[in-house]
Amino acid sequence: MSSEQLPRRKNVFFVGLLSFFGGISQDVFSPILPIYLTAVLGFDKTFVGVAEGVVTAGANLFSIVAGFFSDRFKKQKPIVFIGYFLSALSRPLLAFLTSGAAVLALRTCDGAGKGIKDPPKDVLIAGSAEKNVRGKSFGIARMLDTLGSVVGPLILFGLLYLLKGSASLYHTILLFSALPLIITLLVLVFNVRELPPDHAAVSPQVSPHHAALPRPFYLFLVIIVLFTLGNSSDAFLILRAKSLGVTLLEIPLVIALFNLMYALLAVPLGSLSDKIGRIPTMCIGWGSYALVYLGFALASGAAIIWPLYALYGVYYAANQGVAKAFLSDIVESGHRGRAFGIYAATVGIATLPASFIAGFLWDRVGAAAPFYFGAAMAIIASALLALFSKKLRRA
Repeated sequence: MSSEQLPRRKNVFFVGLLSFFGGISQDVFSPILPIYLTAVLGFDKTFVGVAEGVVTAGANLFSIVAGFFSDRFKKQKPIVFIGYFLSALSRPLLAFLTSGAAVLALRTCDGAGKGIKDPPKDVLIAGSAEKNVRGKSFGIARMLDTLGSVVGPLILFGLLYLLKGSASLYHTILLFSALPLIITLLVLVFNVRELPPDHAAVSPQVSPHHAALPRPFYLFLVIIVLFTLGNSSDAFLILRAKSLGVTLLEIPLVIALFNLMYALLAVPLGSLSDKIGRIPTMCIGWGSYALVYLGFALASGAAIIWPLYALYGVYYAANQGVAKAFLSDIVESGHRGRAFGIYAATVGIATLPASFIAGFLWDRVGAAAPFYFGAAMAIIASALLALFSKKLRRA
């Protein structure tokens, strides 16, 4: 390994460490949030769907701006800092501001933080990895992210156990969620490095800021949108699990099992994509997703929820990092911030109708309906991904 490659690969670890602590914060509060909104604040399932959809859809529009500035100024750390700071500010305030408008505003602020930080983080990872190990590198980052999401639910379990019956249960958890984000900001400032772009990957004929992104990028976005229409907020999985008899105390353990599977498989499936290709690996993930959602639709008791959540980890491991590695393969390094920003914003926009549809189907048709719909959309998207695989590979 060359002296230049070593700091680049170490940077993958430190960027992943940001996600580790960010994942702890996310998974300390997100499993209880839909229950807090419905059981404590009295909102219905449709409001939960709209609130979670707005988080991803409206706020992730900031990812386009973040991606543009990432490419324009070649500086990622300040943008990532702003993103994590917004989340650190908005999450604990949910304990104090409880009106519908305030909840939507705070969830939008949190989602804005995610939209702002994610594209420059992905640029840092893509620029820190050679193409032949890019899937593995994104897998390492996803593994660290997900290990945080294993630790987070376990911390949540401890807090639920210690604060059982306390009137301040939810408020304490929401306040605690800011602590890991403070650590994240410290890691970012002192450990993550700004790295120069991989100039060898940039075509000298291409303008650094205004070139059109390649056609496979837009074709991939269309297929992703179709899949995302059936991929509503994971809050609905939690609500379904609770309706089938999974207790409040068991929910963080179920989430921890899911994240453990995700963490264990992120690097192997990322490495698999380096060997057999990104598209076959993503098809494995979407097939797993379809099985999980069919399982949630057909489930009649709490016991089946545990293996379904474990299988759900396969979907995440085969898709989250692999999709970004695929985008890194087909988009030149000088335009990746913009590509990641457009990708995040597109998925976010599609999530708004997805979560609204899920809430509407649950309230008007039945608890199983959104999961049948999600499974069907995953099957359709997988078929299209396989059908257009040659065009998608043509960078």
